[in-house]
Amino acid sequence: MKLLKELCKVHAPSGNEGAMKKFLIEYINNNKEKWSVQPEIITGDFIQDCIILKFGDPKVAVFAHMDSIGFTVRYNKELIKVGGPKTEEGYQLIGTDSKGCIDAELMVIENDEGQKSLEYVFEREIERGTELTFKPNWRENENFVQCCYMDNRLGIWNSLQLASTLKNGVICFSCWEEVGGGAVGYLAKYIYEKWNINKALISDITWVTDGVKHGKGVVISRRDSGIPRRSYVDKIIELAKESEIPYQLEIESSGGSDGNQLQKSPYPIDWCFIGAPEDHVHSPNEKVHKKDIKAMVDLYRYLMEHLN
Repeated sequence: MKLLKELCKVHAPSGNEGAMKKFLIEYINNNKEKWSVQPEIITGDFIQDCIILKFGDPKVAVFAHMDSIGFTVRYNKELIKVGGPKTEEGYQLIGTDSKGCIDAELMVIENDEGQKSLEYVFEREIERGTELTFKPNWRENENFVQCCYMDNRLGIWNSLQLASTLKNGVICFSCWEEVGGGAVGYLAKYIYEKWNINKALISDITWVTDGVKHGKGVVISRRDSGIPRRSYVDKIIELAKESEIPYQLEIESSGGSDGNQLQKSPYPIDWCFIGAPEDHVHSPNEKVHKKDIKAMVDLYRYLMEHLN
């Protein structure tokens, strides 16, 4: 879990994924010699801050978004949400501006009409446009890991575990997922036109709900706000049954992922969201069961071998 703990510390709110890109490139270059196959590492302005790893003869792509939720400093101490973070009084927020490091506190203000606004509490004024993120507080015991940004640092971590054994496939580290996407369209164009890839898995984190529980296995999503092609998800469920890896089925009406952006692209790429469930979503206390993490890695490895 050391790598996951380090990933949770990286400051990478939507639109400012550069630090995560740098972290991942350094990690990949330092570890790729130990992997089963040496990947081609694709970066450049044509995919902005995204990263593509190409292994062998790929037929399936895995997408994992690099960005997180957070806050942007506006005027007069006001904060604007980046994505959909939870907002409880007293949450610790960190960041950096030209004057130095910031360790602030979130304040929730409600006016006489019941309208709420967000402000920071800090010893000095923070420069407008500065991004603040939750302060990491790593907690781990025999069964659980808990910290901010399991969504989607765990999806990235899963992809890196997969990379160490992957022989054929593509891994795309994407940007802007928490604010509705924006990178997946051009990533889809590249992998479809370059290698004719038409199948994808979304390495992301979902929710504990009344139908999805901690410790019961990785979640295969039938649908959220997006609806993937049933025949493709059926095939994945068949393979999951064959693998005997613990899994749960999710049926939701809201939420979304890079899969939604794939579906809106002009490329016929099937997709399925597969990820561990977490509690305390979009808060500093996101909590995931270790059994579900193991099942996530195991199922991705199995699917990338058999879907190919």
